Amino acid sequence: MPTQAKQQQNPSISGFEPYKEVKGEEYMGQPMRAHFTKILNKWKQDLMQEVDRTVDHMKDEAANFPDPADRASQEEEFSLELRARDRERKLIKKIDKTLQLIEDEEYGWCESCGVEIGVKRLEARPTADMCVDCKTLAEIKEKQVGK
Repeated sequence: MPTQAKQQQNPSISGFEPYKEVKGEEYMGQPMRAHFTKILNKWKQDLMQEVDRTVDHMKDEAANFPDPADRASQEEEFSLELRARDRERKLIKKIDKTLQLIEDEEYGWCESCGVEIGVKRLEARPTADMCVDCKTLAEIKEKQVGK
């Protein structure tokens, strides 16, 4: 049962065991980078499969319904799917950027203050580029500016 709860919390990285740090292990050493590379590649693969499923679904389901209400319903359904795929397309770009950071050995440190982001945060959000404190401050500033 705990495994199901974990998968429901973050289905994007389901099936992965949390990283077990070894005492004295260097932060973002090769084993840790390999762990996150595997997570990110699996996530990207899942997103790409979803894109393919959407294309197939839209091809198969595309019909010219005589009833305007049916046509409108289908167009709305397709519109929602395309919006979701657009968000996923942006996420794939972010995953690619993160994979490049891993390759360049610059992954895992806050881009704002330079401290370690932390393994648990990165497992929860593998594309995180800020520590919790900096991200919280950025969100507060964003709300104050009204963006």
